Amino acid sequence: EINSSYKLPGVDIFVCTADPTVEPPTLVINTVLSAMSLNHPTEKLSVYLSDDGGSQLTFYALLEASRFSKLWIPFCKKFNVEPRSPDAYFTHNFDLHEHTAEAQQRLFIKEQYEDMIKRIEAVTNKDSVPEELKNQHKGFSEWDSNVTKQNHQPIVQIIIDGRDTNAVDSDGCRLPTLVYMAREKRPDCLHHFKAGAMNALIRVSSEISNSAIILNLDCDMYANNADSIKEALCFFMDEERGHQIAFVQHPQKYNNITKNDLYGNSSPVLHKVELPGIGGYGSALYCGTGCFHRRTSLCGTKYSEEHKGLWNSETRKDDNRTVHELEEASKVLASCGFEKGTQWGKEMGLIYGCPVEDVVTGLAIQCRGWNSVYYNPDNTAFIGVAPPTLDIALVQFTRWSDGMFQIFLSKYCPFIYGHNKIKLGAQMGYCVYLLWAPFSLPLLYYAISLPFSLFQGIPLFPDIRSRWFIPFAYVFVSKNIYSLAEALIFGSTFKAWWNLQRMWVHRRTTSCFFAFIDCIVRKLGLSQTTFTLTAKVVTDDVSKMYQQEIMDFGSTSTLFTVISTLAMLNLFSLIGVVVKVFMGGLECKDMEKLVSQVVLCGLMVTVNGPVYEALFVRKDKGSMPGSVMFKSIVLASLACLIPL
Repeated sequence: EINSSYKLPGVDIFVCTADPTVEPPTLVINTVLSAMSLNHPTEKLSVYLSDDGGSQLTFYALLEASRFSKLWIPFCKKFNVEPRSPDAYFTHNFDLHEHTAEAQQRLFIKEQYEDMIKRIEAVTNKDSVPEELKNQHKGFSEWDSNVTKQNHQPIVQIIIDGRDTNAVDSDGCRLPTLVYMAREKRPDCLHHFKAGAMNALIRVSSEISNSAIILNLDCDMYANNADSIKEALCFFMDEERGHQIAFVQHPQKYNNITKNDLYGNSSPVLHKVELPGIGGYGSALYCGTGCFHRRTSLCGTKYSEEHKGLWNSETRKDDNRTVHELEEASKVLASCGFEKGTQWGKEMGLIYGCPVEDVVTGLAIQCRGWNSVYYNPDNTAFIGVAPPTLDIALVQFTRWSDGMFQIFLSKYCPFIYGHNKIKLGAQMGYCVYLLWAPFSLPLLYYAISLPFSLFQGIPLFPDIRSRWFIPFAYVFVSKNIYSLAEALIFGSTFKAWWNLQRMWVHRRTTSCFFAFIDCIVRKLGLSQTTFTLTAKVVTDDVSKMYQQEIMDFGSTSTLFTVISTLAMLNLFSLIGVVVKVFMGGLECKDMEKLVSQVVLCGLMVTVNGPVYEALFVRKDKGSMPGSVMFKSIVLASLACLIPL
């Protein structure tokens, strides 16, 4: 527990959004409201929303949330409500016949919340804020006809000033500071995606609240555990080792995981074994959300024993300045030109030039002498939204694989940059993930050569009667038994484990492979780094399909063409062997040499069961498009006809 002699440090919470279409304002404000209502002294809590879309729709939604927070925060703290996201909380099934004070208050708060959501959605659907609403706040004057997503001036609006004793909730208690920021965007200036937004937030927050601890959250990652700040501070304020810790990373968990984890998103073994294992070396990975940072370490400071001691040294720069003065000073820090000639994006803040800026930044911090902690409490701290379609899941994994491999090929390669700075075990742990992209090559080779050689009658493995067959069988069987046992021990079902095996086949033969190609092409200077937002909302049909654990293949994506082609190649090969056996074209002794390939090819066909169903059986919107089916059958047929 935290020593009572310490003064609690301030906490700045960063929430990042980039597009009101992909990330609806109603989703964003639920995360903001959950952050505002965390258990921490409100005078030491500040919440910042970075809107890289520069949208007045998001700004309007935040204004509405600021008003609703006057009801929501005291309700949460009075009745110890969890989760702290209104949307997540009100989806619970409550007893309608309950007549307690909490139930009556809950009903009132729910009505107010639903009214707010209706107002926000009405404005969002119109894609513009009515003039009568714009007149209610000076901030709307920042938007004119010249403001676009990629071309606008810096906008900083302090919606709630935590210093103001009149800024109180319905119970008369002080409200936390709430700030909206849209950093400057110009077509001729690099904006560095999320890393640039985070760095602008670091600077702007240092001007307004300058808290010692920073928590960053994705816009869909709401606070579930009301005491998550208190628990994180236990690490930072530990009298023996707290001064060594740069950040405390929580796992990414989701509220929409199906019973058997259709797309392999929950990864219990990853969160309970692999990432804690790396954290055991003091080198937990920074995963980009749900992470508490020490401000000084994030700003490029090297570790020193001098960091042991007072937390109250980082304070507001000048409490006498007006809101307008703070806003104007902050706009300078959020401008395009501020970073020119500085170390921002290099030695300070998040590092630029990589799609997974979080991982490389965490590595750089650790190489400056800091330790990090991976913390996975029973009461999950933050909960987000997992990709509900296969297409979204694979695109997201492509970006991760691409960014990871970029790190390995850059000066930040753990074996080079981390040499004599972090432990060898940590270096190897990092590379398990950094090498996702090239790991695609062995599996892709197997997925192609295995059915192709089987169709041609060419053995790849020893005869099953040979003693040399034993090592192959032992590795295959023991690896899968261990993997299954590990998954079952940590709460998965057999079907969830099987779904994960399928997803790894799909990921490595598509996402990882395309990431490998993209990364090599970029290294040759033939393309530039891009960033793809993960969609947070889908249609009702797609959502229903996901909840029923039916895979969605309703896209003409190249990824699906590769998946279906490999599935058809394995199916043709297996059918070809069966036909040869029944027609007597394959002798018994030849068949014995091909048993291993038949088994493996059969497993590939089994794991691709949903693909065949989408190709030939299903007629819904999630079935494979006709163009994809045609291309896959043609390509697989041509491969089978290639003579040796």
